[in-house]
Amino acid sequence: MQNLNLYLDKCNIVLDECTRALQAVDPVIVSEYIHLLRNAEKVYFVGVGRVLLSLKAICKRYAHIGINSIVVGDITEPAMTERDVLIVGSGSGNTLFPIAIAKKAKQLGATIIHIGSNPENSITECTDLFVRIPVASKSKRVDEINSLQPMTTLFEQSLLLFGDITTMMILEEEKHVIEDLWQYHANLE
Repeated sequence: MQNLNLYLDKCNIVLDECTRALQAVDPVIVSEYIHLLRNAEKVYFVGVGRVLLSLKAICKRYAHIGINSIVVGDITEPAMTERDVLIVGSGSGNTLFPIAIAKKAKQLGATIIHIGSNPENSITECTDLFVRIPVASKSKRVDEINSLQPMTTLFEQSLLLFGDITTMMILEEEKHVIEDLWQYHANLE
């Protein structure tokens, strides 16, 4: 019974933290984000570590709703053009690999969206839109939502859920019928 109580206690902590983080994201910025996605020819994703795992899940979910989605570095990655969007996931905004990719994408004329926590970051110079999830990060800003979870876990969780929330918003805006989306789901199962 003690493990059950401990489990429920941790569930409540995680759910509360994710709720507070996601509700702190600016809805006007989210609308701009969705507009950029809906008007892109292709949407690329770049990040590292656990952030990359969250981005890969978002990439797949967007593919399920008909968005041409690509993870940077995949063997089938096509050429980027000025009609494309690059989504950079980095809580700190100072991660070397995503910064380099963002700079290259900017040179190619793509639109750069940074989803992160720290507004004072190294990607700013090439970012067209910054989606801030104001959670605890390495920068330790006073306006960050503190977390009882280790390191930057709350950012990765919030990022993943942000992808699912924006998917639902796009579905509603485009008036998709959920049953019609199965055509995009993997079928070699």
